[in-house]
This record gives sequence, structure tokens and C-alpha cells, in this order.
Amino acid sequence: MRVIYDAANTVDAHLVKHALDEAGIPAFIRGEYLTGAMGELPMTGLVQVCVPSAAWPEARDCLLALGLISATDEDRDDPAIDGLLA
Repeated sequence: MRVIYDAANTVDAHLVKHALDEAGIPAFIRGEYLTGAMGELPMTGLVQVCVPSAAWPEARDCLLALGLISATDEDRDDPAIDGLLA
């Protein structure tokens, strides 16, 4: 699995996941339930949208076309979730 998008919150993550689902790209939201741990305090950097490594180029093209990521965003592997949904 690779992180394709760092979401601002769970709503943001679900919107991106649904866009990927519509394009036929399987996606997984990582950290969705961690945001409740701090109650009402703002938390950032916890929620990410991930895709299988094989689908990453197609997912990147999809999010680039939607203007959700820039062409300069670096490619990232996330070994902590490698093997999930792959």
C-alpha cells in the first residue's frame, strides 16, 4: 500500500476515496478512527488515503486531474501498511 493523499479530516478522506472508487481504483482510509482520540482538539496528519502499490500510478493521475495533488508531490512508500489490500 502507498499513501496517495494526506487528508485534512475524515470527510476530506472519504471524498477522495469515493473519487478513486468511481475511477475503479481500490482505496483504503488509514487513521480514520484516530481523530476521535483527542476529542474536540484539532489534529492533523492522522488521516491518509492509501492505494495498492500496483494502482498508485493510476490513482496519482486521477488525483492530479482533480487538482487534489500537485505534480511535485513526492512518491512515498509506506512500509507500515505494505501488504494490506495488495
